[in-house]
Amino acid sequence: MNTATALKSEVTWQTLCSRADLVASSGVAAWLASADTQVALLYLPGQTPEVYAVDNHDPFSNANVIARGIVGDIKGEPVIASPIYKQHFRLADGVCVEDENVRLRTWEVKIEGDDVMIRA
Repeated sequence: MNTATALKSEVTWQTLCSRADLVASSGVAAWLASADTQVALLYLPGQTPEVYAVDNHDPFSNANVIARGIVGDIKGEPVIASPIYKQHFRLADGVCVEDENVRLRTWEVKIEGDDVMIRA
């Protein structure tokens, strides 16, 4: 394996914010420099997992607004509803409930101590 392949296969976690920056049962936007994009961090305390990371960019309205959406569930699956046209996206895989051909990118995210970390 060459050096470039080895570097790509490494797991890289980076801190996005602190736990205090999260809002329970809601979303906040963060800049993920390594992907040159905004992510929406959705915090669901007491659930497993407690935090999800999806694209903040709404593919239907072409605006960075997903973090401002309403967090809920459909048939027990956690979702976020876009604040513009109200499409629902599953937090686990980013798939749009109303149009399964559309999806948000997702990232693995974890909380370690006070740090909210994303796998980049």
